[in-house]
Amino acid sequence: MSESARPAFLHPAISINRRSALVGAAGLLAQPAMLGLLHAKPLPPAPTVWPQALQVPGGVARLSLGPAATRPVAQVRQGDVDVPLRVVGDAIEWTAIVGIPLAATPGDAFITVLAEGGGSPRLVHYTVAHKQYKEQHLQVSPRTVDLSPEDQARYEREREHQAGVMATFTEQPAGQAPASLRMRVPVPGRRSSSFGLRRVFNGQPRNPHSGMDIAAPTGTPIVAPLAGRVIDVGDYFFSGGTVWLDHGRGLLTVYAHLSSKDVRVGDVVKAGDAFCKVGATGRVTGPHLHWGVMLNRTMVDPALFIPA
Repeated sequence: MSESARPAFLHPAISINRRSALVGAAGLLAQPAMLGLLHAKPLPPAPTVWPQALQVPGGVARLSLGPAATRPVAQVRQGDVDVPLRVVGDAIEWTAIVGIPLAATPGDAFITVLAEGGGSPRLVHYTVAHKQYKEQHLQVSPRTVDLSPEDQARYEREREHQAGVMATFTEQPAGQAPASLRMRVPVPGRRSSSFGLRRVFNGQPRNPHSGMDIAAPTGTPIVAPLAGRVIDVGDYFFSGGTVWLDHGRGLLTVYAHLSSKDVRVGDVVKAGDAFCKVGATGRVTGPHLHWGVMLNRTMVDPALFIPA
């Protein structure tokens, strides 16, 4: 094969100077584009919807109900149970935000949708994936595990009262619903216990942890993660000093083990308002805030409502 017939990558005769010239010419041609890249503004981050979807027990499903141009949704229920769900609408579609119970069995699930003006209900199916939560063993006062008859009677009274609180579902007048359900963390501190943790008290297993525990000194102010209305203030056997906030359409938050409750039922708080303080009341091993988030009467993971 003659030298002229060799492919360029086999040509030993191409000098370093010639190669440099070729590279330099290519660099000059590319320079405007490179300068443009250097001075280009960074792309804005992709929008994130809140709460984030995580279709596992204790998580949240975001289910499309159809284009916004269709008839408004009259009611959405969880499965065949008469529990209303939160529905949001924008210029594109209607979306149901569904809290998935911690006790949900992985597999197929559905919601029931009724449109305004009547018609047959329709089912929207979704899948619940499996999630394995951790386990924690704690030693606490024996009287908070093996209840006396008096404490058991008190607990049952309080459970009935709080069941009524947790059933709260208030409509929001037009224009008053929050633009986003993104929440701020109510108190600074280390997460000492995560949602879904299965606890064993004094060797006896109990229900999984239904909120997020944040360790902080007694007296640390707690702020509202979203605007809301106070629907319950009390002192309870297990949760100690407790406040519930209603954020509308089945979204509630609860704050427990408080040392101070600085609001009354009916008060309205804005996002960021301090309204109570961290304590160590009720069944606890030290001062911290127990923060819970409830959707459609179901406790869900608060981490889905806050930045990572």
